[in-house]
Amino acid sequence: MAAVERAVWTRTCAAGQVLDLLHARVTEPYAPHLHEEFAVGACTEGMEVIRYRGTLHYAGPGSVVILEPGEPHTGAPADCAGFVYRVMYPAADLLGEGAGLRFREPVVIDPELAAELRRVHALLSRAAEPLEAESRLSWLLGELMRRHASPPPDGEVRGAGRVARLVMARLTAELERPPALTEIAAAAGLSRYQLVRSFRAEVGLPPYAWLAQHRVARARVLLERGCRPAEAAALTGFADQAHLTRWFRRVVGVTPGAYRNSVQDSVRRHR
Repeated sequence: MAAVERAVWTRTCAAGQVLDLLHARVTEPYAPHLHEEFAVGACTEGMEVIRYRGTLHYAGPGSVVILEPGEPHTGAPADCAGFVYRVMYPAADLLGEGAGLRFREPVVIDPELAAELRRVHALLSRAAEPLEAESRLSWLLGELMRRHASPPPDGEVRGAGRVARLVMARLTAELERPPALTEIAAAAGLSRYQLVRSFRAEVGLPPYAWLAQHRVARARVLLERGCRPAEAAALTGFADQAHLTRWFRRVVGVTPGAYRNSVQDSVRRHR
């Protein structure tokens, strides 16, 4: 019998900051995407395969996945059974004084922290006693930094370069009707091939994938403000609600409607 995909998105508040949580059984691959926050997760069943910084990494029970903000990656089941995981998306501020450090490995074997991550995630998901949840979260993220983070390599330079910034600015300004690649390349004084090659080298994604990711990010903001999925789709350049839903699930892991409902429920709880 085939595994059934399911996903629950929860928005909570930790240490005075918004913290998003995802608990999901995944049977289909995620599209290449990136996060504005860290993604810290642990599998409870099955095995996940992640492409990150050009290399495949495998994560199963007993391991912790730590993906840094702005790093393109994919995630997929390692076999047809799929995998189940709990993942949280803490902003750098939640990592405290260690936020300037780097995680050189996206998957670390640490059964103790993997088990604690699952416990903390479950506590936060059901709005447990705030002091206990915050204390456990602080210990978890602090230990994660202490055990597995390190200073960045000397001379490391991160961030998009000139070509990527030009393309991003143009696509953002014309989100609903993006210009042709030929037009953007001409404005940059490059061929289409040179433009795509430079963009991929600087960002880790081709322009069309970055545009879909950016549209999803904009749609999330609109959904958080109360827009219905059909409205969000129209305002962010998707052909229709079904088009938004396909990309939203491939990037975020849940449908736009489920995401909107979760965020709106969080707003009502914290009023």
